[in-house]
Amino acid sequence: MTKQQPQDSSVRLDKWLWAARFYKTRALARQMIQAGKVHYDNQRAKPSKTVQVGDLIKLRRGYEVLEVEVVAISDQRRGADKAQQLYQETPASVQQREQEAQARRLNSLYNPHPDSRPDKKQRRQLIRMKNQ
Repeated sequence: MTKQQPQDSSVRLDKWLWAARFYKTRALARQMIQAGKVHYDNQRAKPSKTVQVGDLIKLRRGYEVLEVEVVAISDQRRGADKAQQLYQETPASVQQREQEAQARRLNSLYNPHPDSRPDKKQRRQLIRMKNQ
């Protein structure tokens, strides 16, 4: 016996983020919402907030800040191709993410990286230097 829901039904924000595959688990989606990493129509939201078509959701994933518009509603987690049909990223968000990614790439050229991991003696010297 499967649960059938109409397409225009309401779904909780944490469940929609999980179904749209922004977060791996619903509990993680709930934590991110409660931590203020997710904004619904430019306001902090609760996990129980109902999602409606046409609303804007702004969320953080690592370095990225995504702003997506809700295109469809689903409470079931499906494949990635189906999940991508639930939302559409705004053009401004895409442009901003690309600029930030480019800045991170350019900045990484100025951050020196050692060729290998420090050995035991070098680690002790680093610890000694940090503790002084």
